[in-house]
This record gives sequence, structure tokens and C-alpha cells, in this order.
Amino acid sequence: MKKFSVVIVGGGAAGLSTASSLLARQPSLDIAVIDPAESHYYQPGWTMVGGGIFTPEQTKRRMQDVMPAKVHWIQEAVVGFEPEQNQVILKDQSKIRYDVLVVCPGLQLNWKGIEGLEETLGKNGVTSNYRYDLAPYTWQLVSQLKKGKAIFTQPPMPIKCAGAPQKAMYLSSDHWQKQCHLKDIQVEFFNAGGVLFGVQAYVPALMEYVQKYDINLHFSHRLVKIDGERKHAWFEVTIGDEKNIIETEFDMIHVVPPQHAPDFIRSSPLVDAAGWVDVNPKTLQHQKPQYANIFALGDVTNTTNAKTAAAVRKQAPIVAVNVLQYLKGSQQFAHYDGYGSCPLTVERGKVVLAEFNYGGVLNPSFPKWLLDGQRPTAFAWLLKARIIPYVYWNGMLKGHEWMVKPSLANQ
Repeated sequence: MKKFSVVIVGGGAAGLSTASSLLARQPSLDIAVIDPAESHYYQPGWTMVGGGIFTPEQTKRRMQDVMPAKVHWIQEAVVGFEPEQNQVILKDQSKIRYDVLVVCPGLQLNWKGIEGLEETLGKNGVTSNYRYDLAPYTWQLVSQLKKGKAIFTQPPMPIKCAGAPQKAMYLSSDHWQKQCHLKDIQVEFFNAGGVLFGVQAYVPALMEYVQKYDINLHFSHRLVKIDGERKHAWFEVTIGDEKNIIETEFDMIHVVPPQHAPDFIRSSPLVDAAGWVDVNPKTLQHQKPQYANIFALGDVTNTTNAKTAAAVRKQAPIVAVNVLQYLKGSQQFAHYDGYGSCPLTVERGKVVLAEFNYGGVLNPSFPKWLLDGQRPTAFAWLLKARIIPYVYWNGMLKGHEWMVKPSLANQ
């Protein structure tokens, strides 16, 4: 049976960043990353693909090209955990042992959670920027639509990048307005939640664009069924204790599916009652004392931060520090403050850069004179379109912790 000092489950943004941050501090560390994927994706770029700004290829690399050179890449799927024995179970039923486990496989998109969706995705005007192969179809629909009804949906929280459902809507509306088609297109936003955005400070700027594009907002409306051939969608409407179903037609619909932790995570002993990996929100160490050698980060945890790559950028160095602290027997850990960022693309060339910690406390990275995060700015667009992708591929995934300085908290 193979054994490693650190085993990382997941080769996405969280897994690779953590591995690189560990190696930057201790180059001799014996690390395995377990992930079956052939490709690695820059998922924040899919909104830009759906807006006709990026090509799909700009968001994709071969996994072997981004995997840290000193890491043992185990190209298999994980199916279970035996934390009492410090073991991970692979699909072929072989087992990998560890001293410390880092769990970060991301989350699972539940396309089956909406009746009829899987059968019609990618045709009949039904699309989603939440899939690499579908984001180009979003742009095809947007660029071809001249009149009719365009629907954009948002499922119940939590989801990855909570702003992405409306980013697609704003970029589409901006295109239609500039092509003089918006007057003939009815734009509808059906949100299962009760607010436009979870941090109130950014809502006024977003509402200006809702009004600019004449978007009709529908809260507490959850997409439950879709008939692509007939171009009809059904929503469950919740008002107090009452639930009703309404039906509406569409010419195009951008769907965001419900999301949850991967099945092999939800069936494991690592999760809380809601099915997310149960960690201390500050240290990202597992809450159960018997699982003290397990850490988790990224979308799979039960922390209340926004599930974004920006959160991972801050979490990965903190997990790296804490893993090394644990390995040397120290209980003094670095703390994560809940930082997350959501660059809300409200038009081509303008972004509202939402940055906040746990509890919605604003945490801007730049002075207000340079970038006012509560207003749409061209500088924030430059960050979203040019700088952040560069930082992702050339900084974050390679262990360069730009603008992150984890320090040990006082006991």
C-alpha cells in the first residue's frame, strides 16, 4: 500500500494551489494529488466565454501541464475514506495511506435536479455557463437572439460563484442593448433566493443595471422542470408556507443547476448534516478531534464564505501553513477570515468587484481612490479579463502567494 506525508483529494484550483504552496515551503515534502481528470479548467472564465469575450480554449490546460513537478499524481477517482485508518479508497478498491489528508474535490452540479434538463441541454435554446462545452452555446444564443423572452435562473444556495447566474444576464443584456435588440427582448431573472446579492452593499450598483436593462426580477422562484422542445419552464414559487407552480415560455434560457458536495463526500464520515465537509471556519481543520489530521478547502466545505476561486486563493496558503504546523506537532495555526470575491461583470468593460469576509464584512484589496468596489469600474474589468487569469495560471497554481500573507494566530 502506498503512503504519503500529504494526500490531496482533488486537482482543481484548491488542490493544485495547496500542493504548490506546501512545496514552496518544504520542497522535499512527499505529496500525492488524486484526480482522474485529463484537463484542468479556469472555471471563472466560462462567464466570459458565454459573453463572447474569451474562447473556450483560454480556460483549459492539460492536467499534466499544471500539476506541480514534484507531486505524485494518482490519476484515479476516490470512492471513499477510512479516516480511522488514515486511508483513502480508490475506484479500483486500492487504498492510499496518509499522515495528513487535504480534501478539496469541489462540488457536484446536479443536472438531474431539474426535470427534463439533461435531455435538452445544448439545444432548444437551453444553455449554461456552468459547463465548458455549453458556454459557447450561450454566446451563440445571445448573438443570434433578436427578439423574444430570455430567462436566467439561479438555484438555492450554496452554489459556486453566486454572482455567475446574473453575470450571464448582464453581459447578454449589454450585447442586446448595443445591438439595439434589447427593446424587443424581455429579460427575466428567476431566483430561488430572496435577494439579488447576498451582500447588501453591492445591491444598489446591480439594481442600476437591472433598471438599465429593464430586467424583470422574480424572487423565491425555483426552476423545477423544463421542456426544451416546447420551450416551456416550470418554477416552484414559495410565499410564506405556500408553494405553487407557475409555467412560462422562453426563447432562450440560461440554467444554473442545484449543487451539492460530490456523492463520495456526502456518503463519507467527514460531513455535517447538510453533506459538506465539516471544518473549523478559521483553521480549515476538521471539527472532529479524531480527524485532526484532515483539512479541507474550496467548494466542498461547510464554511460560509463565497464559493469562488478568490476564496481558494486565500485558503490554500493557510491550509499549507496549517498542514505543516500539524506535521511538526504544533497546534498554532493560521486563520482564514472568510475572504471571497465576486467580480460582477455588469457590462463589457465594467465590473463591480465585490470583496468580503465572513458575515458580509467588506474587505477591499485596493484603496477606494483606485477602485471603488461598490461601483462598476473599468479597472475591475481589467482585473477580471486580464490580470486575474494571469495570476491564476502563473501565480496561484504555482505557489506564488501574491497579496496573501498567512501568519500564525495568537493562541
